[in-house]
Amino acid sequence: MVTATRTTEGPTWAVLGVVGAGLLLAVLVEWRLGAYVMAGGVLLAAVLRLALPVRRAGWLVVRTRPFDAAVLLVLGLGLVALATSVPEAR
Repeated sequence: MVTATRTTEGPTWAVLGVVGAGLLLAVLVEWRLGAYVMAGGVLLAAVLRLALPVRRAGWLVVRTRPFDAAVLLVLGLGLVALATSVPEAR
């Protein structure tokens, strides 16, 4: 049972690791870099949701594959848009 859970939730933990690293970068280094890394994590989730079968996608499965991927793409691209549109402080 433990082995099945690890392989099923592996993609989710990978996404959470990337988003967590982005959050740490945003807090400790620079918010814009952290936002880009977090956006990369969310976009990774979208790609994984599209590429993996339902049994392997684990917690990334919420609704249908197109709906999940569309929501994740909008969120990821929204983070990229936010990071690029906010002007730098002087």
